[in-house]
Amino acid sequence: MSSPVQVTGLAESKTLLSLPYAGEDYGLADCPVILVELTAADLSQWPSPETTDLMKSTPAVMVASVPDDRDPADFPRLAEICASFDIVLASGDLPIALAVPAEEIDQIAEAATESPAAAVALVQLLRLSQDRSTADGLVAESLAYSTLQSGPQFQGWLASQPTRQVPDNPEPAVLAERDGSTLRLTLNRPERHNAFSTVMRDGLVEQLRAAWADLSLDGIVLDGAGPTFCSGGDLAEFGTTPDPGTAHRVRSVRSAAFWIDRLAAKTRVMVHGSCVGAGVELPAYAHDVAAHPDTTFRLPEVAMGLVPGAGGTVSIARRIGRQRLGYFALTNTEIDATTALNWGLIDRIEG
Repeated sequence: MSSPVQVTGLAESKTLLSLPYAGEDYGLADCPVILVELTAADLSQWPSPETTDLMKSTPAVMVASVPDDRDPADFPRLAEICASFDIVLASGDLPIALAVPAEEIDQIAEAATESPAAAVALVQLLRLSQDRSTADGLVAESLAYSTLQSGPQFQGWLASQPTRQVPDNPEPAVLAERDGSTLRLTLNRPERHNAFSTVMRDGLVEQLRAAWADLSLDGIVLDGAGPTFCSGGDLAEFGTTPDPGTAHRVRSVRSAAFWIDRLAAKTRVMVHGSCVGAGVELPAYAHDVAAHPDTTFRLPEVAMGLVPGAGGTVSIARRIGRQRLGYFALTNTEIDATTALNWGLIDRIEG
């Protein structure tokens, strides 16, 4: 391993994390990643409430490396240990839920080094939002997202972007068609690969609010026009809000995630092509998500100095787990439909 990662054992980690300056030393490090290499002997020493609290309070990406010399009888105990970490690494065919390949540590370290503030904010947010309500999770996510908008990583990314011209499209950004008791909503900016603009967000929220009030509706189908379901937030609008505080206020009252969650039981989402950012986060709230075989999924926000901001730290975590989402969002990894199905991000592949 060539990455500048702090490596320790389980017993040593308790001592290191207990030091009075541990939070500052690790949270402000160039590479805020701590790799704890578990051993077979650790199975009898964990979890202790004190060590668990230290893991959850340390402002760093806490990664567990599962040993190769494991006994199948130890798997439940290993899973219990790994639940306290932000990311779990394992080699071979270890049936530990939410684990990712051990060789991904270099990619994790590289991503955390490129955007250290966003990496730490991501894992802190995922810890905080676990087991909380959707409303609480969305508020926490928006606050973190808004704070990072003023950070140097995002500002540097924003300054590097070219000026984008937005083609004029006189049609509604969201099409609505009623067929009996079913409402079909279609994201309709195909010339922008259905980039999730403020106009699209507001149009979707208005339709969903109306659907919530319409007791005669039995089902809602959400899909996208053109070759892409949704390419994420419209980059032409990034950095155009007056200030992060105003952006948070607007995001709090015009949240498509909130309304899809409220209507989840009757909502089916059909995705295809590229699903990026909001194109992954919003569908994950629905109880039924079908993907075309060509579909790919990616969360690029941390690479931009941000965290997912369309509700994904709540919705995706519920579907694939906090540890796997930490890896997925931190590393900007693109996954295909088969992987998404295996992870539980979607419910089936159709088409």
